[in-house]
Amino acid sequence: MKETGLKKNLNNFPFEIRKRLIEKGNSQITTTKQSELLNIGRSTVYYTPYQNPQDKVIMDEIDKIYTEFPYYGKRKMSKELKRRGFLVGVKKARTLMKLMGLEAIYPKPKTSISHPEHKKFPYLLRGMKFERPNQVWATDITYIRMKQGWIYLVAIIDWYSRFVIAWDISITLEADFCISTLQKAIDQFGTPEIFNSDQGVQFTCNDFIALLEQNNILISMDGRGRCFDNIFTERFWRSLKQEEVYLKDYLSVTEAKKNIAEYIDRFNYKRLHQSLNYQTPAEFYLNT
Repeated sequence: MKETGLKKNLNNFPFEIRKRLIEKGNSQITTTKQSELLNIGRSTVYYTPYQNPQDKVIMDEIDKIYTEFPYYGKRKMSKELKRRGFLVGVKKARTLMKLMGLEAIYPKPKTSISHPEHKKFPYLLRGMKFERPNQVWATDITYIRMKQGWIYLVAIIDWYSRFVIAWDISITLEADFCISTLQKAIDQFGTPEIFNSDQGVQFTCNDFIALLEQNNILISMDGRGRCFDNIFTERFWRSLKQEEVYLKDYLSVTEAKKNIAEYIDRFNYKRLHQSLNYQTPAEFYLNT
């Protein structure tokens, strides 16, 4: 079998399964070559949860501040950290926020350069009324602290019902787990009319865009620095962290995934929402 055919066939398998196929120390094929054949970023294979324990403490505090004040940039974040007893300069705050995948959401000049191969799409939801399930799905990624190290959580939410369509956890910010989560959502619940995301590289990469286009889904992307373009997802992150994550110190990725799964199950099927006429998201999504 040609190498290109092998890669194509292996790409049909979920990312987590492909990752388990890596054999470190194999004398016949290097780990780098295995990663290339399995279409897995080499950084995923060699990932180390954290480097500096003090940085981990600061990052957890940044996460709390950002959850409450998502419009804080590196300067305000540095000032707020100092008020809380952390002597963190602007450059350090910027470095840690970048590692966490955080960006202030206030309007600002365009100072970053987009990936030249990544296509951007306009924001389609301004002024729209959300009137039915699967009209709009939206996605985002958030930082989840653990006792040692951290992980990232991606979720896809139906905006009409607030129902969490699909979610997953990853130890890196590579696009694979976002693509597999989108595929899982489509397989289980069909397709939305519009899919909204930010302009992060995970959601603008060719494979993610191709999956949306293959399913004839209109693509919407938040304007850079607009704080209300993904408001329902931001509200869900706040609830998840204040009611679950900040109350616990997960000892492992397995424990974090189990607890977050239980929280999302309660959120979807048991928690009443005043905005949904005191129904659960699942009731509103499945019965409308």
